[in-house]
Amino acid sequence: MFDLVSFIPRAVMQGIPLLYGSTGEILTEKSGNLNLGIPGVMYVGGICGVIGAFFYEQAVPAAQMNALLAVGIPMVCSLLGSLLMGLVYSVLTITLRANQNVTGLALTSFGVGVGNFFGGSLIKLTGSEVPSIALSATSSYFSKALPFADDLGWFGQVFLSYGFLAYLAVIIAIVSSFVLKRTRVGLQLRAVGESPATADAAGINVTRYKYLATCIGSMVAGLGGLYYVMDYACGVWSNNAFGDRGWLAIALVIFTIWRPNVSILASILFGGFYILYLYIPSGLDLSVKELYKMIPYVVTLVVLIIVSLRNKRENQPPASLGLSYFREER
Repeated sequence: MFDLVSFIPRAVMQGIPLLYGSTGEILTEKSGNLNLGIPGVMYVGGICGVIGAFFYEQAVPAAQMNALLAVGIPMVCSLLGSLLMGLVYSVLTITLRANQNVTGLALTSFGVGVGNFFGGSLIKLTGSEVPSIALSATSSYFSKALPFADDLGWFGQVFLSYGFLAYLAVIIAIVSSFVLKRTRVGLQLRAVGESPATADAAGINVTRYKYLATCIGSMVAGLGGLYYVMDYACGVWSNNAFGDRGWLAIALVIFTIWRPNVSILASILFGGFYILYLYIPSGLDLSVKELYKMIPYVVTLVVLIIVSLRNKRENQPPASLGLSYFREER
């Protein structure tokens, strides 16, 4: 029988990295920047958090660890690493006006390369016989659930059995949606994404908004990589283990019609599709199970087709998405 109580928590844990990535990309795209480097940004966010956690564990015995430092150091490292990636993208596409599509794809390759290089270096430092590194002491602080979750039965398992980064992702998505829809800053950001020339003529600093949206979006996406390593993977880093979650996060942006609050449920839905093959009976036929693994990608293609057929203006991307702004042409 299909065990819904065990399925939903696993779907949520699969969906949280997608939620971080899609929320960060929505903030970026609302400014008119199309950052296809999100997979690389998430990868760098993960490895920077691993580096911070690794050196903290090396310096302090597990029994003497401070919970605030065990959580704070990897988070600060992750945010700084993803911020740096956002700055690189911003300088190239906003200041130097490089092609956004090419820059984003290059940033993804660069981020994966950086992650694999430093990940491999840490594995060599530990002298591990397997191609991975485990940071279980630090990970335990990230994956710690609410103490009374086990006492509430199925309700606690479904809603309260996650680490703090899962709830932080939901909070960030809700706050982002509120800022974009209900505040002056969000209105000006959307104006920059729709028509930077008009926004510039109205006195809005287009460059500042593009830089801030891209860098903040990258930092949010980087936390998705940190969550995957420290919570979902229980502190185990393996090169290329992150998979294609970054690309699914970008697809999720279109699926949610650029609305961070919708991404909360959509990310859980996609997370469920990602692990659905584990719950569908396939017997001993492994080829059928491999076909089931295609479900999230088939759904992604169907969603992209459906969204492309919508003619409503509110369902369309920002008008200047992917286009560099030349003030001299205003």
